[in-house]
Amino acid sequence: METEQKVAMPKEVQETKTAAEHAEKAKAPVAKEKAVDTKVPAAKAAPKKDFAKTDGAAKAGEAKEFSEPKPVIVKKKSQFSDYKLYNKWSFNDVIVSDLSLMRYITIDPLIMPHTFGRRTRGRFEKANMNIVERLINKIMRSGQGKRKLSGKFIRGRGSCGKKMEAMKIVERAFDIIERQTKQNPIQVLVKAIENSAPREDITRIKRGGVAYSLAVDVSPLKRLDEAVKNIALGGFGASFNKKVTAEQALADEIIAASNNDLKSSAVKRKDEVERIAKASR
Repeated sequence: METEQKVAMPKEVQETKTAAEHAEKAKAPVAKEKAVDTKVPAAKAAPKKDFAKTDGAAKAGEAKEFSEPKPVIVKKKSQFSDYKLYNKWSFNDVIVSDLSLMRYITIDPLIMPHTFGRRTRGRFEKANMNIVERLINKIMRSGQGKRKLSGKFIRGRGSCGKKMEAMKIVERAFDIIERQTKQNPIQVLVKAIENSAPREDITRIKRGGVAYSLAVDVSPLKRLDEAVKNIALGGFGASFNKKVTAEQALADEIIAASNNDLKSSAVKRKDEVERIAKASR
């Protein structure tokens, strides 16, 4: 019996040891899981605080940075970008600063401003015509008949319809502009158009047998048409039946309009139209 008890004792000890080892092994993963659980929230909480700080700093920086936005000018490079007007003046450096006229003032590079009427077939197709050619076409027009400048145009045998004569007048006028201003004459013309384009005009409305004038906004394409027309009319008015040549009068008109000078009849006409429209609001 004694020998049996001695043999049985080691088995119990082994069982207790194995049970204790199993318990320790079972407790060890729980402790690790708890440690992981305690670490994860701390790791998540820290980025939230940092993100909140950086987000607030970014917002404050954006508010300061974009308080005064700067205009962004995007230029498209064309395969004809090396072409110069009359092989003299480049179109690449010309900038249109008026946002409403930017879409309609076409400054695609070309050598001779003559498209043989290709831009006159569709509706609003004239908006795709080069701005220099549009000025040339306005010079070819005939007289108005009833206004102050009636008859003071190149008409009849002079050059009405003769585009080559009008192209020579514009070329010589651009030479004078470059000589006097030391600038690209195409840029000077664009600036003159921006300064002489009216923003507001009047229209006649009839209600109940009573007609009255009402102020209306002018579309960008109409603004461009009026500006180019008034610049051409100013050149005609200053050169008709006078010693001043047509190219000199046109150059003086464009330079005065680019400087927003009231000596320009186009700028004067714009101020008059806007003043009448303001009184008719």
